[in-house]
Amino acid sequence: MEARVGRENQRYGDNGERLVAGIVALSTDQTKVLLISSTRRTTWVLPKGGWELDEPTIEAAAMREAWEEAGIIVKITKDLGKVDEKRREEQFTIEAPRAAYHFFEAVVEKMEDEFPEMQKRDRKWMCYEDAVKELQKRPELLDALQRSSIARS
Repeated sequence: MEARVGRENQRYGDNGERLVAGIVALSTDQTKVLLISSTRRTTWVLPKGGWELDEPTIEAAAMREAWEEAGIIVKITKDLGKVDEKRREEQFTIEAPRAAYHFFEAVVEKMEDEFPEMQKRDRKWMCYEDAVKELQKRPELLDALQRSSIARS
């Protein structure tokens, strides 16, 4: 049970941007979203990662990332669309190049105790208000959350 690593199978767009698939994973009652810690465990993020060449659809990539990073089996319920890159030019690096994000809303059908990145990540269910606070430094992720059907009370 290993997560995919490396960029040799990564898909890129026409302008050289990395194609990234992500999931806004909601509870069945749509009152909570599942966030995961960044690999450095310094911030909370949504599950997301590169769309690889052997994956037939970007939805398949998003579902794989949800499994690898959060240990969840999901059912996609809504296409949240493409989210523009929000970082400034000087924030791009070889490890974190310009990206084009595509997010999907999904319901968590199963949450496993063991998953590929369980040693690297924590996970936490949050209400909308708490998730908004946690995602302030990642406007592209906040944009995806705000497009979702999560309850905003």
